[in-house]
Amino acid sequence: MKPATTSEPSEPATIGRLLAMLRQGRAGETERQAKALLESSPDSGTVWKIVGVALEQQGKEALPALRRAVELLPEDAEAHRNLGAALHARGLTLEAVASLRRALELEPRDFKVLIVTANSLCALGQAREAVPLYQRALALEPRSAEAQNNLGNALQELGESAQAAGCYRLALAVKPDDAETLCNLSNALRRLGHLGEARECSQRAIALQPRLGPAHTSLGLTLAALGLRAEAVASLREALRLEPRSVEALNNLGNALRERGEHREAAALHRTAVALDPQRADTHLSLGNALYGLGLAAASEASLRRALELRPRYPAAQLALAAALRAQGRGAEAQAICRGVLAAEPELVAALSLLADLHADCGEFAEAQELLRRALELDADFAPAFVSIAAQRRMTREDNEWLRGAAGLLEKPLPLEHEIGLRYALGKYFDDLKQYDTAFGRYREANELCKRHQAPYDRSQLASQVKRIIAHCDPAFARAAHPGASSAELPVFIIGMPRSGTSLAEQILASHPDVSGAGEVNFWGQAFRVLASGSPGSEAVARHGGSESATTAATKPDTSAFAELAREYLALLGERADRAARVVDKMPANFLYAGVIHAVFPRARIVHMRRDRLDTCLSVYFQNFFHLHPWASDLDDLVHYYRQYLRVTDYWRTVLPSTTLLEIPYEALIADQEHWTRRMLDFIGLTWEPRCLDFHQTRRTVITASRWQVRQKINAASIGRWRNYERHLGPLRQLLPPAQG
Repeated sequence: MKPATTSEPSEPATIGRLLAMLRQGRAGETERQAKALLESSPDSGTVWKIVGVALEQQGKEALPALRRAVELLPEDAEAHRNLGAALHARGLTLEAVASLRRALELEPRDFKVLIVTANSLCALGQAREAVPLYQRALALEPRSAEAQNNLGNALQELGESAQAAGCYRLALAVKPDDAETLCNLSNALRRLGHLGEARECSQRAIALQPRLGPAHTSLGLTLAALGLRAEAVASLREALRLEPRSVEALNNLGNALRERGEHREAAALHRTAVALDPQRADTHLSLGNALYGLGLAAASEASLRRALELRPRYPAAQLALAAALRAQGRGAEAQAICRGVLAAEPELVAALSLLADLHADCGEFAEAQELLRRALELDADFAPAFVSIAAQRRMTREDNEWLRGAAGLLEKPLPLEHEIGLRYALGKYFDDLKQYDTAFGRYREANELCKRHQAPYDRSQLASQVKRIIAHCDPAFARAAHPGASSAELPVFIIGMPRSGTSLAEQILASHPDVSGAGEVNFWGQAFRVLASGSPGSEAVARHGGSESATTAATKPDTSAFAELAREYLALLGERADRAARVVDKMPANFLYAGVIHAVFPRARIVHMRRDRLDTCLSVYFQNFFHLHPWASDLDDLVHYYRQYLRVTDYWRTVLPSTTLLEIPYEALIADQEHWTRRMLDFIGLTWEPRCLDFHQTRRTVITASRWQVRQKINAASIGRWRNYERHLGPLRQLLPPAQG
C-alpha cells in the first residue's frame, strides 16, 4: 500500500505561525486558522496534526483529526504519539498502545512516548512489559521523577516492593515534596513491614496536600497494620469523604470495617463499589467476605462466583468460596476447591489451614493436624493454624512450642479476629492443663477485646422481643389448628442455650440410619418477623437467613404465610436430608421460636437440651462468639440473656403439648446415655438403633465448635466444670440456686 500523498501549504512560515500560536496557548485561534488552511490544503498531514492538537487542548473531539494526520503521515512519529496520547487519555488503551508502539519504532529515543506507552501497558495490567520502557526512559533522563515514580508503581504491581521503594526514594531525591510519591513510598514500606517509616511518609503527604485522598488511604492502611483500628477507620473515612466515588476508597474502608466485625456497613460500601465498577473481581471478593460475616453464606457464594468469573485464577476468592460452601454443609465441594488451589500453590498456608478445618469437620483430626503442622512450617506467624490446633485436640504440657508461638504472636500487630482467636486458644490451652486461674485470665482478655469491637448487647431489646413472642404465641394460638400448617414429620428441632449439648444430641440422633443432621439452619428468626409483620410470602427467609433482632409489633402472627414458610423450610432441609426420615435442625436460638415452629409444623418434634446453668454460661464465655452473640462476652449480659432464655422456655413448657416438646437434662444423658437415647428415638418416632451409643464413630460433617467433643466417647468431665472457676464467677452467682449461692 502506498503512503497517502499530502498537499502541504506552500509557505512553511504559515505552519511556523500556527505552531507558535499553539505554544502561546491560543488553541481556539489556532483551530480556526488551521481549518481555514485546510480548505486549500485538505490533505496536509501537518495541518491536520495542528488541528488535532488544538482541539485536544480545548477538550474538544480531536480523535478524527488525529487519525487523519496519521493516515496522511504514516512515517511521522509525532503524529502517532499525539494519537496514542489522546487514546490513552480516553481509556482506549489497547488502541493507544498500538499507536505508541508505532511511534517508538519510528523514534526509539522519544522519552515522552516511552513513558506514555509504559503507562498504557500498566493500565492494561501488563506491568512486566512496562518496566523495560520506564528503564529506557530513565537511561535518557535519569533525573525524571515521573519515570522513577511510575517504574516504582509497576514494580509494586509485580510484588517487588523493595525495588519499588528504591525508585520512590530516587524520585523524592529530585522532588522531595511530591505528595503522591510519598503515598506510594508509604505503601511500599507498609508491605515491607517498615510501618513506622510508612506512617511518617503518609503523614508528610497529608501535611503537603491535605485533600489528597490516597494519602489518607495509605495512612489508614498503615494504622490498621499497626493494630490502631479506630484510627485506621477514621483515616479511611476521610479518604472516602474526599473521593466518595473512589472504588479503592470504598473497598479499603469496607475491608477495615469488616476486620472490626462491622460487616453490615462493610457490605453496603462494597455494594456501592460493585455498582460503580462491576468488573473488579476484588470488589466482588470483598462483598462476598462481608456477606459471609453476616451469616449470609448463599449470598456470599454468589458474589464470590462472580469474582471468579472475572478472574478464574484468584486464590483468595477460591478459598473464600470454599469457606462459604463449608458454611452451607457442602464440605466435599469446599475440599475440592482447596485441593485445586494447593495443586497450583502448594505452599499457600491459608489453603492448608482451611483444608485442615474441613478434615476436622469430618472427624479426620490426624490429617488436620498434619496440614496445620505443614502450614506453620511454611509460616510460623500464621495465627489461624495455632487456633485450629488448640480447637481440635486436648493440649498438654508437651505443647510448649505451640505456647511460645501463640504468645509470641500476640506481641505483634495482628488482624483483630486473629488476636481474639489466639486469646481464646490460650484460654483453652491453660484450661486443658488445669491452670484455671491463668485460663480464666486469657478468656477474660479475649472477651474484653470482643466487647470493645462489637455492637453492645441491648438487654431491653431482647426482653421486649421475648415479651412480643409470648404475646403473639398465646395459649390459644399454641393450641389452635392453623390453616396452611404442614403435616410433615421430617423436621426435628434441638433447641437450648449454646453449649448446652445440642451438638451432642444431634450427633447421637444422626448416628441412626434414618436420621440426617442438618446442623444449624438459619431460618426461624426471619420467619417469625414475616409472620409478625403480616408480610405475605417469605422468599427472603431462605435467601437471607434469620437473626435475633427485634420483631415488628402485631396482634397475632399472619397464618396465611404458613404454607409458604413450610414449603421453603422443607426445601432447605431437603438439600441436606439425603433421603432420611428425619432431619435434625440444631439451631440453639430456635428456643425463641418454638411456638411458631409448632404452629407451622404441629407434628414435628422439639428436643430441649438443658444443662447446668453455670456450666452452660461459663462454656459460652469460653467460646469465641465474636459478633455472633454480643451478650456472650460479658458475665452480667450472660446472666440477663440466660434469664430471658428461662423466661421463654418456661413459657413453652406450659403451652406446648408434651407430644411436641421433650426436655433432656444434659447431665442425665451423660449418666445414662442409653435410657435418654431411647427416649429421644421413641419421641421422634424411630426404632432403637445401637449405633447411636457409638455416636463418636459416626462419620459425618460437623462444623460447630463442638466438632471435636462429639467425636469423643461420652464422659462426665464437663459436668460441674464451673467449680474450677468458682472464684471468678462474679455475676454468674446470681444463677445459683439459693442453697448454693
